[in-house]
Amino acid sequence: MRRFIQIKVDDENQFRQQLLYYLQNVGAGVVMDGNDYTGSKFQSSTVEFIAGVDKLDEINEDFNSIEKFHDGHKDWMLGFLTYDLKNEFEKLESHHADEIGLPLFYFFIPRFLILKKDGVWQAGFDDDSDSENDVRTFLKLVRMEDMEEEDMPEVKLISRVTHAEYVDVVRQIQHHINVGDVYEMNYCIEFYAQKLQVSPIQLYEKLNEVSPAPFSAFLKYHDKSLICASPERYLKKEGRRLISQPIKGTSPRDPNPFIDKANIEYLKTSEKERSENVMITDLVRNDLSRVAHKGKVKVEELCGIYSFPQVHQMISTISAEMDEKYSWADAIRATFPMGSMTGAPKVSAMKLIEKYEVTRRGLYSGSVGYVTPEGDFDFNVVIRSMLYNQKKGYLSFMVGSAITALAEAEKEYEECLLKASAIMKVLNAGE
Repeated sequence: MRRFIQIKVDDENQFRQQLLYYLQNVGAGVVMDGNDYTGSKFQSSTVEFIAGVDKLDEINEDFNSIEKFHDGHKDWMLGFLTYDLKNEFEKLESHHADEIGLPLFYFFIPRFLILKKDGVWQAGFDDDSDSENDVRTFLKLVRMEDMEEEDMPEVKLISRVTHAEYVDVVRQIQHHINVGDVYEMNYCIEFYAQKLQVSPIQLYEKLNEVSPAPFSAFLKYHDKSLICASPERYLKKEGRRLISQPIKGTSPRDPNPFIDKANIEYLKTSEKERSENVMITDLVRNDLSRVAHKGKVKVEELCGIYSFPQVHQMISTISAEMDEKYSWADAIRATFPMGSMTGAPKVSAMKLIEKYEVTRRGLYSGSVGYVTPEGDFDFNVVIRSMLYNQKKGYLSFMVGSAITALAEAEKEYEECLLKASAIMKVLNAGE
């Protein structure tokens, strides 16, 4: 049985940092930070910050056993779903190289759980494994963490796809669109660095400083890390209510307020950007209807415009009331991977993604999140993120955009570079 105690945090930023650095001492850990988007549509329920540290139990072998695992613990569970979990849900395959090497999915019951909820900090521990003294000792060790920064090495990034190759692939995808194979496909490319020794925690701190986002996450899985500054929610469950918030439509920020406002107006009025968003909104509605009461799927907001440090985004909000015969895991099976990262129709788009992309996505365009003891959950979309295999010294990030009949290859490539700008800045790197 997990018990919580209220804790006093004098310097919240320092405490967040110290928790991150403490993760170096454990095999598994997740931090999700809402970055004070409190009160907005992006607030993750009432959980403003969550950290799961160390593990009491874990599962990563059979997704069909995840409900039994959760029911057996009736506890908080944190973890991730990789994009390639699609192969378990549909008749699909992934054959490209995977240099990061994460399992298809992974969830763990944390030994210690730190929450900032309704503005109050709490620490949770399992009564069967630890005492209140144990959690206070843990917090004392966290507050003793040395946060001395290491020097950032020179990072030489390599593009897996050349500019010319990108343009050629976009034309081939548009041929598929013209003959009716798909209406829209999300095409992604990889940038990577090799033989790189760097602190993933420092990378996360710098990325979160440059690009604070409502679904930021840091994940440690043995010698592998995710450094994530995601602005997008995949799926949230509260009671029987589901909410999805796909992003489709992007324009750049500008320090000149007049140009910045013009960029917002472009996004609002662009036929191309709006059509991308509407197609994915329809896809999400269809996915949610698979587990919802008939007539209980609703578009709460269509093509809303939201601003982040590097970009303006077009975001729609779709809700549904779940049918009681379906479980929380059924909601994931019905909707994963998220339509904003695949295209429409979803299965056809994923087959073409496998054909035209040259890197296995892995955790990119997958999801990180938590499940409560009651079976509520909140999961992000893993975009604007770096993945790092410390043992190999391999760092990777992917960026992409939606290809439609109206897409212009050069502009889509520019959009990819725009989405990569925060990561490029953190790495102080170029191609």
